This record gives sequence, structure tokens and C-alpha cells, in this order.
Amino acid sequence: MFKIKNIMNKKKILVTCALPYANGSIHIGHLLEHIQADIWVRYHKINNREIFFICADDSHGTPIMLKSKKMNINPKDLIRFIYNEHISDFLNFNISHDYYSSTDSKENFILSKKFFLKLKKKGYILEKKIYQLYDIYKNIFLPDRLVKGKCPKCFKKNQYGDHCELCGSVYDAKDLINPKSELSNTSPILKKSTHLFFDLPVFENKLKLWISSGVLNKQIENKIKEWFKYGLRKWDISRDSPYFGFEIPGYFKKYFYVWLDAPICYISTFKKLCKKNKNLFFNDFWKCSKKTKLYHFIGKDIIYFHSVFWPAFLEAIDFRKPNKIFVHGYVKFNKKKLSKSKNILITARSWLKYFDSDSLRYFFASKSSNSIKDINFNLEEFINLINSDIVNKIVNLASRCASFINKNFNGFLGNTLLDKDLYNRFFYKTKKINNFYKNREFSLVVRNVIKYVNLANNYIDKNSPWKLSKINKYNKKIQLICTMGINLFRVIITWLKPIMPDLSKRVENFLRKELFLKELKKPLFKHKILKFNHLYSRIPDSLKYVF
Repeated sequence: MFKIKNIMNKKKILVTCALPYANGSIHIGHLLEHIQADIWVRYHKINNREIFFICADDSHGTPIMLKSKKMNINPKDLIRFIYNEHISDFLNFNISHDYYSSTDSKENFILSKKFFLKLKKKGYILEKKIYQLYDIYKNIFLPDRLVKGKCPKCFKKNQYGDHCELCGSVYDAKDLINPKSELSNTSPILKKSTHLFFDLPVFENKLKLWISSGVLNKQIENKIKEWFKYGLRKWDISRDSPYFGFEIPGYFKKYFYVWLDAPICYISTFKKLCKKNKNLFFNDFWKCSKKTKLYHFIGKDIIYFHSVFWPAFLEAIDFRKPNKIFVHGYVKFNKKKLSKSKNILITARSWLKYFDSDSLRYFFASKSSNSIKDINFNLEEFINLINSDIVNKIVNLASRCASFINKNFNGFLGNTLLDKDLYNRFFYKTKKINNFYKNREFSLVVRNVIKYVNLANNYIDKNSPWKLSKINKYNKKIQLICTMGINLFRVIITWLKPIMPDLSKRVENFLRKELFLKELKKPLFKHKILKFNHLYSRIPDSLKYVF
């Protein structure tokens, strides 16, 4: 038998997800990204990799200021409440962040100030008077997300002021055709103000080299190259009062734009983790890329920020750039994009009123690949998938074998395998499963799990221990048939462990054995299992109407 090897080099890994915005609850759109990242992190941990997973709340901006004002509370009280809710929601879905912070942290302010002053000293910060959209009824400059209009490139209606969701174009809010304020539903005026800009065009040549280095998949790389055709523009990193955020040092009533201090929070969060874990060294991860790897999981709506602005910023402050940026598509519910404004939203908490967390993790895994295709969510399809795959096939395999082992053999497995070739076929497949995880092809993991659990169930059907039991329920062959089934079940659940942690824990308790890929070479013989108890519940068909 082959020995399962660590299929990636021994460099330590840092993984981040995009920061959820702190003005609302975690929903299944957020969960897709964090589940994908968590599955990948768990896979590496099972393979004994040193990997660290961090994230934070994006806690600044006009929307948070306006929401707290509407609720008649201090913005800091609002983001503190949301922060605690977000942490609880992620934990309820077994999202295993090593540290979860906030962009409003003291550490993030210190670094934002430090990096800004460094950029200014190097000549990368420029002052410029510009015209911005201003709502005269609310007396406020409008941020990108509070103005909508027709895209200036493809003319799609109802697009936000920073990018078009249809054609992917990036533009200034003032370039929108017929813009409307989301606050007052009126047409804003153009008002002049002095703003600070990061000199992004200076880094164009270096960015082109980095983007072509394999850090992104080809589809996204080609899209970014299209943006370069129009030329990079200087990046506006300041916002005017009233605003909730960090004040820019040396400027009166000017604040850092959230897209400056938000990505810096990747760095400040890791800095906080280093204080917690004395075996981590900050410079190994952010200054020297020879010892470590950095990976970002993001949605396709923020590609521009992470593939253009962020690497240019890192270059400017002499920090390392990401090794890879993993991009996913949107989650759609009944083919409609999730939208808070359109009331098409399923929160993490509302999900758990009806379903468990493992079921969503499994469904997303079954749809996840390393492409950026959108995932359509349909409750009827979801329920059918869980009942068919998990209940009827995977758990049923253990149930039908354990009943004989428990009743007739005092819970003890046999001392050999009746079909060593079949078991070896499963074991050898583990290398492929490892590669699917490594390449984030989680749908191929699920596809192979079902293919092989069908083989296992076919083996039990063919050997029919229930028929032998009618003649002699203590026949040793029954014990050996069911020993085969339990060992094949063990392989299947070990494959699924990164995807379904709760089910895996229940199986580990049932088998009285922790599940590790490296231990699959040795089947369980003369091993006592516990009495089979309920491992997973069938989802009632009636729940397809709950959302």
C-alpha cells in the first residue's frame, strides 16, 4: 500500500476570508466563502500542516454610521453587538478561525496610520480637489453603496456607485447615468472637496507581472487585463465628514476609506494572533515569503480591490503579496441573487431554526470547484441531496452493518477483511481525495464519496448478511461481512471529515476511534464499536417551503 504523503511543501500557511460588513447578520452568502475556506483549512490540518485562518468584521463606513443613528445608539455599540453575533454564527457552523478581529481595533488604527505615513513619505499620496455626489437633503457625501444608477459602460440599471454587477466594470459614482441617492431617493448634486489619493498607476508594470504569475485563475486574470486597457486611476483613499472610521493623521475631518483600513486588518489581525501564539513570527508571514504562503478567499464582486489595489499597496509598504487569490461566485436562491434590499436573504440563524450546519456545508461542497460559477440554492434539491446521500447511503451503510455487530458479536469487529482488494481500492483513492481537497475541487470529493459508498452498499447487498442470519445469526461470516462494511464506512467519513465535522465527531464516538487519513492503511480488527445510535436525521419534505 502507498503511504499518504504531505502533498504540498512544508511552508506555513495563512488563510483569510473577505471581511463581513458589520451592519447586518451573517447570511448564507457569507457562509459559502467561510465554509469553503474552513474545509480547505481542515483538510490541511488533517494532513498535519501548520495553517492559520483569520478574519475580522469590516466595521467602518457611512452605512454603519447611518444605521446606528437610526437605532439611536453609538456606532461602537452597534459594531460590538454585530461582532459578537458574527462570531457566534461562525462557531455554529464550525468555522474555525484562529483569530477574528475588527477593523475598528486599536492595532488596526496604529497600522493604518503607520502605513499611510510611510506612503506619504514615499510620495505615493497625492492631494486633489474632486467633485463628488452629495445628497443635499441629508447633508452628506454619498458613498458608493448609497447611490445607484445606470452603468456607464453597459447601461444596466440599478447598479451601485463603484462597479457593475453585470459587466464587471469599475467606475466612479459620479460616472453613473441618472444617479439616485439611496437615502432620499433624489438626484444628488456634484460638490467639490479635497481628497487624498494613492498613486496606483505607478505600480502598473509590477502589477501586470504579478497578475500573470499564476496567482489567479485564467478567467479572472483575463478580466483584470481588460481593466488595464483603460489605464489604472489614482485611488481615492479618503472620505469626508460625517463618517464613522479612522481620522487621517494631519487632516481635519478626513477619514480613511474603508477599503484602505479593511485589507490592512488582515495584517493587524495576524499581529494580534502572534501575541496570542508565541510560536508565530509576524515577519515570517508578511515580510519574508520564503517560509510561508498567503491565500485569500474572496467573492467575485471584490476582485478589483484584492487583485489591483491590495497588491499595489503591499508593494508600496514593502510587504509580501498573496500566493493565490481564490475567487468564488455568488449564492443565488431560486436563481435570484441574495439581496438585503430586495429581502432575498437567509441568515445563519434562520437557517439553524430548520436545518443543521453540516447539511449546508455538504451542499456547498457538492457545488464547489475552483471556478467562479454562481451557486444556485434550491431547497427541494438541497433536501433531496441530503436525504439521498447522507441518510440513505452513507449513514445507512453503518446502520445496516452495526446492527449485526452489536446484536450478535457483542460489538466486536472481525479479525480480517473478506475482500482486501475492495478495501485497497478505497484506500488508494485517498490520494485522489487529497488532491481534490488541495485544489479546492470539493464537488469531486463529494462525487467520489457517493461513488464509493455505493460500492460499499453494493458489497453488503451482494453478501446479504440478513440471509445468513436467518440460518445462523452467530455465523462468523456475518461478522466479517459487516466488518468490511464498517471499515469502508470509516474510510468514507474520514474523506468527509473536513466537510462534515459534526457528523464526523458522532462517527468517531460510535467507532471509538478518531478519524485520520494517515491511519486508513490499517483497518479496524477485533475492535469494539458502540451500540449504533442515531447519526443523522432525515429532513422532512415539508421544509422545502420554509424560506
